[in-house]
Amino acid sequence: MPEPLFRAVSLFLDAPLSPETWQVLLKFIPFVLFLEMPVYIMIILGVLKHCLERMYQVPWRSDYYPSVSCLVTCYSEGDAVKHTIRSLARQIYPGRIQIIPIVDGAALNGETFRAAKSMESAVARLSNRSLQVVPKWQRGGRVSALNTGMNFADGEIVMALDGDTSFDNDMVERATRHFEDRSVGCVSGCLRVRNARSGLVTRLQAIEYFLSIQAAKTGLSALGVVNNISGAFGVFRRSVLDLIGGWDAGTAEDLDLTLRVKNYFGRYDGFRIIFDPEAMGFTDVPDTFRDFFKQRLRWDGDLSFLYFRKHWRSFSPKLVGWKNFLALLWTGLLFQVVMPLLIVCYTAYLFVAYPLSFAVWITVLVYLFYLAVTAVMFLLFVLLLSERPKEDLATMPWIVLSPLFAFACRVYGAFATLWELLGRGHRDTNMAPWWVTKKSKF
Repeated sequence: MPEPLFRAVSLFLDAPLSPETWQVLLKFIPFVLFLEMPVYIMIILGVLKHCLERMYQVPWRSDYYPSVSCLVTCYSEGDAVKHTIRSLARQIYPGRIQIIPIVDGAALNGETFRAAKSMESAVARLSNRSLQVVPKWQRGGRVSALNTGMNFADGEIVMALDGDTSFDNDMVERATRHFEDRSVGCVSGCLRVRNARSGLVTRLQAIEYFLSIQAAKTGLSALGVVNNISGAFGVFRRSVLDLIGGWDAGTAEDLDLTLRVKNYFGRYDGFRIIFDPEAMGFTDVPDTFRDFFKQRLRWDGDLSFLYFRKHWRSFSPKLVGWKNFLALLWTGLLFQVVMPLLIVCYTAYLFVAYPLSFAVWITVLVYLFYLAVTAVMFLLFVLLLSERPKEDLATMPWIVLSPLFAFACRVYGAFATLWELLGRGHRDTNMAPWWVTKKSKF
């Protein structure tokens, strides 16, 4: 343990906290106690519920194997798209799989287009598999690519996938089994980091993905309140996509589609979205801090765009049902949008109102608190959920940096929220060209 941290821990264990310290900590405790901890407890209870249900589940699989259309959105993946196509073609699944890579801006992305076309003969040799590469010569963005792909899809189940994502060979079987239940409209697949060993930022994202996707969504799904269907790995009943009119123009198409599906929950009792931690995909994440924060500027700003501009009417129990209404408020608006602003305000107040040495002392205490929470939850979820425990435990040394990484993300999230509210940042996106985003009325 580093010397300054050792002295801070010793001071924390040996010396009583002063009234001044308690005063500052009590300003920190309310938003942790009332905004964060209930979410963590809810996720833990949901994961325990999932594990108990799985423990008593009879290992049985019916003969339901619906036809599947995989819409693979491609832009500049190059040869990497071959791994995606190969992982879909070689699925252990007796039903039909139609693979449709849509190359957006194919006129400028000839390498990706040619890489996808080169897989046609290999896929044609496989039983019950087909590959149809669709070039979009002019770039229109991800939404345009997905809606174009729908014109070629004929499967009962439609998967929206990214061209830089590959999958375990039982993914299709795991994901499609849920649709035998007619109340299931959509399934959110599980994502892990494929390039986790590329550097520090990818290792930290691997921990983040495990906690925020595999663990958190498992818990939320067990309670019936999945917060988002990942854009890189979403699975849909074709009739549901037809009902809502496919993907909508603009940005943040994954959360936008999730909210539009949830708007039917109040009308159709029992209609639901689920998350399957056993339907596994592996995606490439930004491998530099610059690219990472550029991505998060878009992601975090899109939350504010959808919650405050486009889907503010969705915060209604009549539309989404009481359970999802409360989840939207708590895990969405408060936890993802309000919390970053509160953390920035608290940190600024601490360093402005108190001496630097005292502010650093309080910061160390807060860091130790989040380190303990992160480490306990990580170990618990590895024990209960991980299908690759050795790989996950190998990332444990990087847990010491996770609270700092999360703090940086929260501060940047607050900036992204303000950039969206004050400057309409959702229009400044690389997910679609300006001539597409300008057509949005928001």
